[in-house]
Amino acid sequence: MTSAITHGLFHLAIKTADLPRTLAFWVGVMGLREVARPDFGYPGAWLACGHPGGQAIVHVYAGGPALGDAGIVPSGTGAIDHVSLSCSGYHAHMARFRAAGLDWREFLVPGTTLWQLFVYDPSGVQLELTFDGAVEQGAPPDMSPARSYRAGRSFFDPSCYPCLSILQRSGALPDETA
Repeated sequence: MTSAITHGLFHLAIKTADLPRTLAFWVGVMGLREVARPDFGYPGAWLACGHPGGQAIVHVYAGGPALGDAGIVPSGTGAIDHVSLSCSGYHAHMARFRAAGLDWREFLVPGTTLWQLFVYDPSGVQLELTFDGAVEQGAPPDMSPARSYRAGRSFFDPSCYPCLSILQRSGALPDETA
């Protein structure tokens, strides 16, 4: 009998009501790049890690298939609390959040060298960016009450996302699609 093995997360699929705004976040803030996507007959994008050969880890879809039973695109993560991404460049990620006008939270995983940043995408999906603090430069996570991540406490503010494409066009955020 062959073994049943889980090798890791293949991709995350996100429904969106605003494809350009979602792409501005994932490409401009998170540093992913758009890659070829099959024609499924509805709008969307496949986004890959920025390094050469990076796998398409985020699939975004809009239009009819993104609509829920009520005829609107749902938001948030539902029963999934967050999606964790392995990252490097802790302070560079914070600088991108700051430039985009996004709020974030920080965390130091007790008893480990793991540093974390929490941020939301425009659809309300909470992301946990996890870093190896042993190799990161600069100050460790700010664990003050105003900045520290607290499980179960949302800080999502959808009003800050419409400006992302404007920031990218102005050069305040990198345009990694070019």
